[in-house]
This record gives sequence, structure tokens and C-alpha cells, in this order.
Amino acid sequence: MAATVSLSAFLTACGDDAPDPSIGADSASPNEVTVPVSAVAVDLLDPGAEPRSPVSYRLAAGIEQRTTLVTEAKVSQQIDTQSAQDFSSPEITLLLDAQVAEVEDTGAAVVDLTIDEATSPDARLGSALEDSDGSGAGLTVQPDGSVTALRLRPTAESQDIARSAIEQAMYQSVYRTVAFPEEPLGIGAQWTVRQQVVSGIALEQTTTATLVARDGDRLTVDYTVTQAPESPTWTLPNDAGTLQIEQYTMEGSGQVVVDLARPLPVEGQVRVGGEQAYTDPNGATALRQGTDNTVRWESE
Repeated sequence: MAATVSLSAFLTACGDDAPDPSIGADSASPNEVTVPVSAVAVDLLDPGAEPRSPVSYRLAAGIEQRTTLVTEAKVSQQIDTQSAQDFSSPEITLLLDAQVAEVEDTGAAVVDLTIDEATSPDARLGSALEDSDGSGAGLTVQPDGSVTALRLRPTAESQDIARSAIEQAMYQSVYRTVAFPEEPLGIGAQWTVRQQVVSGIALEQTTTATLVARDGDRLTVDYTVTQAPESPTWTLPNDAGTLQIEQYTMEGSGQVVVDLARPLPVEGQVRVGGEQAYTDPNGATALRQGTDNTVRWESE
């Protein structure tokens, strides 16, 4: 189980839904990596009350937005009856300057992000983040609001701990994005967004969203999130063996306010957590962990 524990510590430290940057990553420059984001499937359950109207982002080149992203991932892990260990990622706050660089013929918007300031109440991480100001990131945002690519561009001076924390924060925010259906929506409309999340284990994430308010381009959406493993077995990389998934619960809820003329959420918060349990094939050793992740958007 030593390799398993080491791997699990790495994965959980990345949050419940951090994809592996090495999977399908493409480097545009020595310091930039592009990570594909899993496609979404959106299904309308209820169109809501009249009047109804289409929901589609109208992002134009040159649009700018300044907002703050705050994330935190709490992880507790225990092997058999040993004392629980803390693999949490401290809270991190990123002040982001976003600009729509271009809009492709498909309507997808290429959004550039610059980290104007990165801070954390954790002393060690906070000190390391001081060298990360000016780091960049980017998103490809579809007209339905889904994100299909994430770009990461740390500064040459960025320390590993700071680089990892920023990557985790961006991953968490991307996989908490709410996409909209093609059909016209009214207040009370409800739909689901299904997406595969890969974080060592292949998971299916289902987001159930409800439109609770709309004022022109400004929409308020309540939503719940659940995750379930696609297989009862976790096949570890590098031929390290397998684990049986004895228990996997991951669920939460939140609210987001979006502006269809802006690339990032205006405000909102979502909290997702749960309990997981794994055993080796012989059932001789058990690994349990509890997770609690928070993503929050704030506008000035």
C-alpha cells in the first residue's frame, strides 16, 4: 500500500477533480501547458415558466473583467487504524484580470487570464505565492458556457508549491462551471450537465441546475453536484496494482451568478465533499478519506 498511499496523497492534494496535466497536454511555449477539459452533455428537464428565451454567451474580443477566485480543498486520509493524516490544500485567493483575446468562427471565446495577485492565509504558501504575480492562465469558453480547454502559464520564478496551488484552483473552478441547454429557458427551468472527471479514478459528474432569477444577461443559477466512479476498481498507474472502491460519495451544492457578456462568473459559491473508502484486492488493508472542497467567485 505504500505506493498507493503516496499516489492517493498526490491526487487528493490536487482536489477531487484535478485532471492529470500529462494527459493530452500540449505545450504552446516552454512555460505554457494546455490541458483539454472533458466535453459536457446537457439535458433539459423542465423549460421553466413563460416567458422563455435562449441562453447563450455573447463574448466579444476585447471584453475585460476583473474578479477574484477563492478555493480550498480539505482532505483527511487514514490507513486502517493508524492516525488520520491531513493532505489539505490551503485556501488560495487569485485576483484575476480576464480579457477575451478572440472569438472563433464556432463562437468559442479564447480568454486570457493574468494573476494580478495571489495570496493565502497559510504562511508557507503565502510566501511562495509572492513570486507568482503575473502568472497567466486561459480558457476556451463555448457559447453554452462550458469550458473546453485550460491553459496554464506560470512565471519562471514560480515555486513548485505555488504553481501547484494555482493549477489546483483553476482545475476546481473549471469543473464547477455550469453549462446551459440550447432550448429557451424561463424561471424555474431545470437541466443536467454530465461530464467525465479524471483524477486517478474515472468519475461521472452530474450537475443539476435550476434557473432562479434573470435580469437581462444576468442569470442566477442554483445547482447540485454529485460524482460516481465509472468502475468499482481503481487501476493504479505504473503497474502499481488495483484497489477496490468500497465507498464513494461526493456531493454538494452552490449558487452562481453569470453575465452572458462576461467570460467568468460574477459571483457565487459551491461546496462539494464526501467520504471514500478503498481496499487492496485481498481486503487486508483499507484506506479511507474525507474531502471538502470550496470554490468561491467574488467581483469588486
